[in-house]
Amino acid sequence: MRNLLSGVGLFIFAQALIWIQTNGQFVWPFFKKNPLLISIIGGTFISYIFIKGTALVAEHFDGALWPGRFLGQATGIVIFAGMTFLFLNEGINTKTGISLFLAVLLIGIQIFWK
Repeated sequence: MRNLLSGVGLFIFAQALIWIQTNGQFVWPFFKKNPLLISIIGGTFISYIFIKGTALVAEHFDGALWPGRFLGQATGIVIFAGMTFLFLNEGINTKTGISLFLAVLLIGIQIFWK
């Protein structure tokens, strides 16, 4: 269980960094003026976090990769929604709310269904 929690924690951290890297241009002028620099600085570090998170989650699931893929994607949806609301004040409409519910459901299925 420790590997699973650590891996999901890394996914959440990496998803937050990806949000900053790709959407920071709408929040901070420096990001808009320097996209190449932002991609060079962040890209390798963020990829490394995803690689380590994938390894931990795959180890928890006895080498299976699909659970980690679903967990990574679903955590990305949840983090994107939260950070977009927090930084850009974009509300959550019915369609987005249902999608978030499905993402949380997907996370629950991957973690609790044996």
